[in-house]
Amino acid sequence: MNQKKKHGDRNGVAKNGLASVWLRAFAPSSKWPDKDEFLDVIYWARQIIGILLGLAWGLLPLKGFFGIALFCIVNAICVYVYSSNFQKVDAEEYGGIWELIKEGFMTSFAGFLVTWIMVFSVIHYD
Repeated sequence: MNQKKKHGDRNGVAKNGLASVWLRAFAPSSKWPDKDEFLDVIYWARQIIGILLGLAWGLLPLKGFFGIALFCIVNAICVYVYSSNFQKVDAEEYGGIWELIKEGFMTSFAGFLVTWIMVFSVIHYD
């Protein structure tokens, strides 16, 4: 049960592991030996996109179904372009493009809605 850790590891994770993931996330056509790392990058990027779009939609007076539909389209396009054009990953290795597009969507949508509602309410209601 006692496993030896490599020098420089803490809790079994290399110190430079997170830095390596960030470097690969911003470098085009990176190699992703661990598929979960790429899915984590998509997940967290999507959270950032959701909050940024919530801010934008709140500043603009977007309302209703149009704002929600536009969020879904922009969010899906961002993930698709990032994974297929920037990183050039084979979507079939991850279960198809639909699996990549679904990764972290609902959490991103929740963050988007909270941000959108808060910003819109503060700016556009008296």
